[in-house]
Amino acid sequence: MDLRVFRRIFQTPLILSLIIFLGVMGPGIITANVDNDAGGITTYSLAGSQFGYSLMWLFIPMFVALAVIQEMGVRLGIVSGRGLADLIRERVGIKITVILMFALLLTNFGNVLAEFSGIAVSSGIFNVPRFVALPVAALFVWLLVVKGNYKSVEKVFLLASALYISYIVAGYLAQPNWTLAAKNIIFPQLSLSTAYITMVIGVIGTTIAPWQMFYIQASVVEKGVSLKNLKYSKIDAVFGAMAVNFIAFFIVIACAATIFAHGIPVNNVADVSKALIPLAGNYASILFAFGFLNASLFAASILPLATSYFVCEMLGFEAGVNKGFREAPVFHGLYLGLILMAVIIIMFPNAPLLSILFFSQVANGLLLPFILIFMLLLINDKKIMGEHVNSKLFNYIAGITIAILIGLSIALVLTSFLPT
Repeated sequence: MDLRVFRRIFQTPLILSLIIFLGVMGPGIITANVDNDAGGITTYSLAGSQFGYSLMWLFIPMFVALAVIQEMGVRLGIVSGRGLADLIRERVGIKITVILMFALLLTNFGNVLAEFSGIAVSSGIFNVPRFVALPVAALFVWLLVVKGNYKSVEKVFLLASALYISYIVAGYLAQPNWTLAAKNIIFPQLSLSTAYITMVIGVIGTTIAPWQMFYIQASVVEKGVSLKNLKYSKIDAVFGAMAVNFIAFFIVIACAATIFAHGIPVNNVADVSKALIPLAGNYASILFAFGFLNASLFAASILPLATSYFVCEMLGFEAGVNKGFREAPVFHGLYLGLILMAVIIIMFPNAPLLSILFFSQVANGLLLPFILIFMLLLINDKKIMGEHVNSKLFNYIAGITIAILIGLSIALVLTSFLPT
């Protein structure tokens, strides 16, 4: 074929748009998929195992809310050229920022513990001792960021995102009742029990987490996405929200169709993986366990990174994967410190892994409304956003999300004093 023909093909609007999108793609897909981390998969597994198909309705409003929140994150980052923590510090002052920083640091450290406990659980499924798996995983996670740059790290993260397909296959092998699943999406089965409300907050907290608003904004800033490519970054954000909910849907489906349907008690992901063998086959069990290991490693890289980003932004220190230790010592020191502390704690044989995994997600759900309020104030500030401030529709969706989360948090506290 003539070279001019190739040139004409690659200069067509559709091909040019695809090339630009592939260059911009990354922050939205990666940020969303990390929500399906060790704590997330544990929460989804318990949701399907304990409540069957009754929580399937959550995925529609969660997709809409997550898509809007991620879109706001990339828009705020690209238009302002600054991270969320940096903007919050400028808006509310150092005192409130420090209080917020410590709350986020504690919650995120719980999430980092959850990721490394996930590695311990998944390595146990494959009969690899935790005292071997954890140091190896920590070394891999540390070297990935220290020896790489943003582009190389992003490629590894995108590959990890693609490996979540194992859960789609596992869900299909479970042979779910699609009619019952669809019925529960259209006609929700609601409950006011403490267990149900806690699970709803846990599922929301793992799908829409506070750290992701800081990470997605820091990612587009460090990636250097230009304002002219904003629309492609928006597509990346929405596609990521769609992908994460799709994967989570199949995790719940797999457990609802097998474990819940047969009334099998499970306490952790290892129990889920073993329970799937007689119910859905050995391949489904292996795929489920592999997905959990991939998710744990993936998130164990991202969560300390997200934490380092927002702490450095809030305190005014240099931050970024492209910067070396001498340029950003606090950023790299905090990243390494979080990894080492998590490994040391999880190495203890009696560490309450399931409690760490689940309640870190509930903590996400409780902290999320406060971060969303700050984000909403900033993205409606014309001094920062100019003509790119929120539309009324986006403000309504974000406002409703905040109101629902605050309502769920209050309901959780109140129902804790009542018998289940």
